[in-house]
Amino acid sequence: MAAASRKRRVAAGSDGFLSLNAGLDGTESGIKRRKRVNKNKKKSWLKHSDIQDVEEFLDDVRLQERATGGLVAEKPDDSLFFVDTGDQKKEEEPAVGKTRPLRIDLILQPDSRVPAPKDVLAHQQPNAKKLRRISQRAERLAARGVLPRKQRLMQKRLGGASKRGMRPVPNNHPQRDYYDLWGSSETSTEDPYYLEQTKKKLVKRPDRLSVKPSSLPAVEVIAPGGSYNPDFYSHQALLLQAHEVEERRQKVEQRLQRQLAVPQLSHLRFLSVQESVMQEQVQGLLEEEEEEEEEEEEEQNPRASLTTQNTTREKKTEKQRRKEREEKEKARTRLAQREQTDKQQQWFRLRSIKAELQRRAQVTAQRRQRRQERREAEKTQPRRLGRLRFEAPDLEVQLSDELPGSLRQLKPEGSLLKDRFKSLQKRNLIEPRERAKFKLKHKLKYVEKRAFKEIT
Repeated sequence: MAAASRKRRVAAGSDGFLSLNAGLDGTESGIKRRKRVNKNKKKSWLKHSDIQDVEEFLDDVRLQERATGGLVAEKPDDSLFFVDTGDQKKEEEPAVGKTRPLRIDLILQPDSRVPAPKDVLAHQQPNAKKLRRISQRAERLAARGVLPRKQRLMQKRLGGASKRGMRPVPNNHPQRDYYDLWGSSETSTEDPYYLEQTKKKLVKRPDRLSVKPSSLPAVEVIAPGGSYNPDFYSHQALLLQAHEVEERRQKVEQRLQRQLAVPQLSHLRFLSVQESVMQEQVQGLLEEEEEEEEEEEEEQNPRASLTTQNTTREKKTEKQRRKEREEKEKARTRLAQREQTDKQQQWFRLRSIKAELQRRAQVTAQRRQRRQERREAEKTQPRRLGRLRFEAPDLEVQLSDELPGSLRQLKPEGSLLKDRFKSLQKRNLIEPRERAKFKLKHKLKYVEKRAFKEIT
């Protein structure tokens, strides 16, 4: 906008500018003599400056823009002039059905050819960016053939309504479905949308709730050695298993006892005496060795110590700095050459690189297989569901001399309730628990205060 107005002012200020105002053609004879006044201050400058010619010039420019839509000097000749060929105007037939507009309508029409400024507020709307994004997404879905959710629900309702409006099949039709009177399946003829809105239709159960937390069976079959009349080898294998469990338990108890055991007084005295004797024997040896090492280092590197002292004291010269920069540049060049050589050598190592990639792929596959096996094994193991860990129950096994001769002499072992409780814990259905500890509540004691005794 500013560039266009500047261009019009430049064109208007040129020599070829045509004015529509007769007073601006420069032919006025009554030119007044300019009054000599001081204009060294802003107030005097504004008071004695004559800007009438500038205002008239700008008024003429605005008049041309309103009348012709632009400056006359910039208009082509075809729009300003026409060639008179002398042809007589043909008599035009009056238009049938067309009436001349009213005077009031002509007055209300704009007479200026300058376009009205754009009203920015008229083109704005709230949430325009959000609405545009929603419309673009709808267009993309429509291009892929996906309908919006509202339209899908509406079509579903219309489909259900059309099904309801269909004529039912009569009961005497030979191809009708067989209806089981005593069956549990119920066929609902109501609208599914109505059932969902009235909460009469149950929500679909998620698939993850149908997955069992453990792959263990509800009732585990005991080992063959736990029978009342087991095979010898099966019974010995069960005894060995119980023996290993007891050994692990004893090792844990012994380790805990060693950690919590208090050392004896005689042992502490023996250790303190040995430590004092060792300190007396080593007294002075460590200090002499450290002094000797320091002297040897100073004798071996006397120049290094002097140079370090000089470098800390003296400032580097320009020559030394230039040499350091050159050394750094040479080191970078050598490193770049070495990297380039390594890249070139890799072309000759394609076979070994391929073998290395195959080996890595094999190792990755083995790790994936082990991870899958570990996950499968974890499905049969109890998980940590609470603050307590699952403790496996003791194996119910009888010794060789305790085996009964017949089923009538068999003595019951274990508890069915405890077995089911442990089974629920092992299958991750409930968390491991322990028996609640009841605190001992002391009996209330009533005591008469001294002040109360004095009153009574």
